[in-house]
Amino acid sequence: MAEKAKSDSGIVETIKTIFWALLIAGVFRTLFFQPFWIPSGSMKDTLLIGDFLFVNKMTYGYSYASCPSVRIPAVGINVDAKDLCGWLGEGSNERLFGGEPERGDVVVFRHPVTGYDFIKRLIGLPGDKVQLRNGAVYINGQVVKREDGGVFTEEYGPQGPQRHRPRCENGPVGDGGACAKSRYIETLPNGVQYSTLNITTQGSDNTGIYTVPEGHYFFMGDNRDNSTDSRVPKSARGVDYVPYENLIGRADRIMFSSAGRSMFAFWTWRGDRFFKAVE
Repeated sequence: MAEKAKSDSGIVETIKTIFWALLIAGVFRTLFFQPFWIPSGSMKDTLLIGDFLFVNKMTYGYSYASCPSVRIPAVGINVDAKDLCGWLGEGSNERLFGGEPERGDVVVFRHPVTGYDFIKRLIGLPGDKVQLRNGAVYINGQVVKREDGGVFTEEYGPQGPQRHRPRCENGPVGDGGACAKSRYIETLPNGVQYSTLNITTQGSDNTGIYTVPEGHYFFMGDNRDNSTDSRVPKSARGVDYVPYENLIGRADRIMFSSAGRSMFAFWTWRGDRFFKAVE
């Protein structure tokens, strides 16, 4: 009997330990930092498929979107952030301890339509008028300075867990070939510099004028011809204008980066991206 009681006690202690560990991890993720693994190439070459980073949630304060969504389709789990933290005022477009994002920040936010986490660069602030003409960005009628940044080259082939192949400016290339894109260096009005990529001339290079509503933000991917962002309206399941409350946090630094199908495949980690700052 004593051995059984001891065994039962050990099981209870193990359950308690797991419970508190999960609780602490959940609080840490909700209040401070959220891990994020880059699944697509929309932010190349700033962020590559397989980059693993932590998102700083303290930068902009907290809203319902600060709570993580728990989605595990294999076992039928789909708990949305608003189910957990809707009491924080979902729909109010307000935040606790709110901080204002700056133009040029790389931000993780909750997609206004699908509810999934997206990562893009903040281009337009509330009240701004944003337009693209021949691939150049205009903010409030002034062109964003754009300089030649050379050529970005990557190996053509399946990338990441989704095995997507990149689009190339230099036409169709076979697996293992050099997939090239023109690189430009943009400088925003506040002095923030970053690189963007060009693949081809397409409709999204020339747009109408987007007037950013109060309390909302305009985002674009750095890989301009391969990004679903604020240029795409909600009616087409695009990002459209993103409400303040949907901001999750700012991406500041890449911890490590995997060129393989899994972040745990350490033999595929890129040696030049450990603790790399996100610019």
